[in-house]
Amino acid sequence: MTTTTSPTAPVGSPGGAPQPPRSARRRWPEGRATRAFRWLATGAGALILVVLAAVALFLIVRAWPALTADGATLGEDISWFPDDSSLLRFVGPLVFGTLLAAVLALLIATPISIGIALFISHYAPRRLANGLGYVIDLLAAIPSVVYGLWGAIWLAPRLSPVWQWLSETLGFIPLFAGPAADPPRVILTVGVVLAAMILPIITAVCREVFLQAPRLHEEAALALGATRWEMIRMAVLPFGRSGIVSAAMLGLGRALGETMAVLMILSPGALYSFNLLQAGQHQTIAANIALQFPEADPTGVSVLIATGLALFVITLAVNMAARAIVARRKEFSGAN
Repeated sequence: MTTTTSPTAPVGSPGGAPQPPRSARRRWPEGRATRAFRWLATGAGALILVVLAAVALFLIVRAWPALTADGATLGEDISWFPDDSSLLRFVGPLVFGTLLAAVLALLIATPISIGIALFISHYAPRRLANGLGYVIDLLAAIPSVVYGLWGAIWLAPRLSPVWQWLSETLGFIPLFAGPAADPPRVILTVGVVLAAMILPIITAVCREVFLQAPRLHEEAALALGATRWEMIRMAVLPFGRSGIVSAAMLGLGRALGETMAVLMILSPGALYSFNLLQAGQHQTIAANIALQFPEADPTGVSVLIATGLALFVITLAVNMAARAIVARRKEFSGAN
């Protein structure tokens, strides 16, 4: 009688499941190049924290004389420091003007940037989309002083009739209370110029985010009978929401620290005012530093560095808030 022998299962493989070769399971020791690269990457990451801490320490040390000085002393020693004022009362209107200009720029630029990014990623023909992408990247590389010259010499005279119309038509709203300044060296003009400066940054980031939207989700929406706009509203925009927030925060960071464009356009003031069309109402921290620094004595430099410390804290808080918003949606895939 013939007996049939079944193949013997390898040792250590329950149920006869094949195992990978021993060489594939071997854990090779970490080489010198791998260790060097790992330590180099770790050092680069730590360097960012070191630089951030060094900047913060520098600002605190150099601003300490102003932080501990009495307001009356600062008023006596510094010609441009207001009398009968404290450092907090001096910095407050500058912080208000900085935030107001940046928020105006963000409100103007974000919807336009999203529209341009959607047109490039989902509507424009390929050749036109590539050309617009190059133009957007080129706009992001233009120096701020060029934007300032453009805003002060070309844009402001053309905005003057618009601001006059807003003042006459919507003057009952406190934001547009008149009379509108002529020439319009006002915070709203600054907001328009800053919007033009941050528009390429927001557009470029949003474009890349929209291009990463899952193709299967878009095709599924179209297959169910959705129009292109409905597909974008249901599949693309929800997927790119965290990217839009990140792009807006990048633009906001640029607007918060802008100096030359604001200095060349805005007629400075030191008020808590929401009158967007009147001159001599607002000033930003960065522009005030550039304006006062050349003639400042050591005490004045300390005061200006104290205002720079306030701007540093504001920028850090904005970025931390943006990171928190993005982290809440990092598991979102566009399908839920």
